[in-house]
Amino acid sequence: MLSKYIKIGVFILIGLIGISATINKDKLFEISKNIEIFINVYKELNSNYVDDLDPAVLMRTGIDAMVSSLDPYTNYISESQVERYKISDDSKYQGIGASVINYNDKIYIQDPLEGGPAHAAGLRSGDQLMTVNGTEVKDLKIEDIDRNLRGIAGTPVRLTVRKMTTNKVEELELERGEVNIPNVPYAGFVNGDIGYINLTTFTDNAGVNISKELKKLKRENPNIEGVIIDLRFNGGGLLREAIAICNIFVPKGEAVVSTKGKVKEEDRVFSTMAAPEDVDIPVTVLVNGRSASASEIVSGVLQDLDRAVIVGQRSFGKGLVQNFFEIGYNNRVKVTTSKYYIPSGRCIQGVEYKDGVPVDIADDKRSVFKTKNKRPVLDGGGVTPDVKLPTPEKSPFVKSLIEQHILFDYANQYVLKNDSIRDIESFVFSDYEGFKSFVKSKNFNYKTYGEKEYDQFKESLGKENEEVAKSFNNEMAVLKTKFESIKAQDFAKYKNELVNEIEKELIARYFFQKGKTQINLRNDSEVAEAVKVIKDQDRYNKILKN
Repeated sequence: MLSKYIKIGVFILIGLIGISATINKDKLFEISKNIEIFINVYKELNSNYVDDLDPAVLMRTGIDAMVSSLDPYTNYISESQVERYKISDDSKYQGIGASVINYNDKIYIQDPLEGGPAHAAGLRSGDQLMTVNGTEVKDLKIEDIDRNLRGIAGTPVRLTVRKMTTNKVEELELERGEVNIPNVPYAGFVNGDIGYINLTTFTDNAGVNISKELKKLKRENPNIEGVIIDLRFNGGGLLREAIAICNIFVPKGEAVVSTKGKVKEEDRVFSTMAAPEDVDIPVTVLVNGRSASASEIVSGVLQDLDRAVIVGQRSFGKGLVQNFFEIGYNNRVKVTTSKYYIPSGRCIQGVEYKDGVPVDIADDKRSVFKTKNKRPVLDGGGVTPDVKLPTPEKSPFVKSLIEQHILFDYANQYVLKNDSIRDIESFVFSDYEGFKSFVKSKNFNYKTYGEKEYDQFKESLGKENEEVAKSFNNEMAVLKTKFESIKAQDFAKYKNELVNEIEKELIARYFFQKGKTQINLRNDSEVAEAVKVIKDQDRYNKILKN
């Protein structure tokens, strides 16, 4: 047993010799001391703990605790996770090209990607998934089902499904594919002469596709007044594509991003390399709390160079660079090695975390930097928009209808009765009374914020003595009746919001993500504000010069 720990010590000593050149003696001593302590703790646990220990599990626990004390993006990836991690971390989806949901204890296909294996095999939203490779899915977790559906492109997967349109059970064998999810699902015009381009992820050719769509918009309308770049819910991707998109709007040779880390020899400065597409067209960029990484580079760079007005909510706050390192036995560690800095010199990375998410730091605790026109901008937690908008919130009524999959179920029934929708532009959902009847047939119920507080108060009353609890009976009954009366008005109160959600759900069945994005523009208050900013050129110029 002792020889095992000697071997471990030798390996550690060799490792320390290898890294000693990069650290001072005091730090080398601290590393050596603490590794020795770690080995001794492990030795005593292994020798004396009351139950048998699995060395792999114990070490994995220690490693996970070590990396989780740093940031959410530094991770240990074991041999068994490597292939799965490659699939999930790739810029292209590998699998059947569809997600699944659990509704009424049954698993259904949802949102097949246009052109993906599921779509090509005739699978549609609402088809019931029964087995994957012979295993029944009804008792599996959604993440386990999704893991079985995803896999290396070219590998087969056998499915049993009950088709929604025929109610027949079919056996299918699909070949998983590498699905290139469109990074620009939609581009077009809003409010007549304002271009709109939606970018969902910074995968290959994102810059080329944005440039192509901008050129197309300018050809279609030579009187184009400006362009909106929508980066909401865009979690980022490739740095080179972020630089390419910046290059569309700023001159060649402009330093846009730098990376700085512990190893100074690896610090980099990235500049635009090509002639721009248009340095004069007014630009607004939409961001929100889920715009991260490359999205923050683009919005931050264009803000720092006073090239665009940023509209929306403060972005996520991820300005870190990760690299993979082999650590033996086909295990890897993904390590944050540097941080991104944009032209003003600020870093967009959040400085505090809670549950893996950056904490929103108050503005007065963030450092001030200056844009090209000397406007103040802040570091330490995402990009703060020039035009701040409140976060759009769905009403509890509509949110509950979505979460309980009532809209999903209604769309299934709609598709059974309607083979097609002629076009997106003219489509208007008009059977609201029919939808209300459908919801009532589902025994839909939900609780308002007030009702949840009511339930907590009622539970607290139950802990009082019987006489005190009874004294509230009349008041509680009145409150309950009042809540029911208020909820009875929700179909009328939230009609516009609900019709918008119904239209998105229905259009997605026939025109996929592109159609869903396009129809969402009808009632998008944030897009409407971005349009106002471009239309009011005095306001636009004042924002960029102040």
